[in-house]
Amino acid sequence: QVQLVESGGGLVQAGGSLRLSCAASKSIFNINLMGWHRQAPGKQRELVASITSGGRVNYVDSVKGRFTISRDNAKNTMYLQMNSLKPEDTAVYYCNGRTVWNEDYWGQGTQVTVSS
Repeated sequence: QVQLVESGGGLVQAGGSLRLSCAASKSIFNINLMGWHRQAPGKQRELVASITSGGRVNYVDSVKGRFTISRDNAKNTMYLQMNSLKPEDTAVYYCNGRTVWNEDYWGQGTQVTVSS
């Protein structure tokens, strides 16, 4: 079982930046799709960004141009660079990995709070 651990969250002012990391306990060779999800209080969890093993990325419209997802297979780590943060970005951010067998692994989440 692969364990995923997020880090890098915190409190930042609007317009600031944060870099989230998701470290896997084992090789992510068999995880062909990884992504970042977020959930704010009272709202549904949404997919923010995803990246395939081949490097193809997708973003939700609200973060396009501001967030960048990346993946380092050698370090078993995925990242989310978040720039120009807005109060609307405030949420718990979760790391997700999906294997070629469509099995999902989730991290415990890291809190991102953006003040106005």
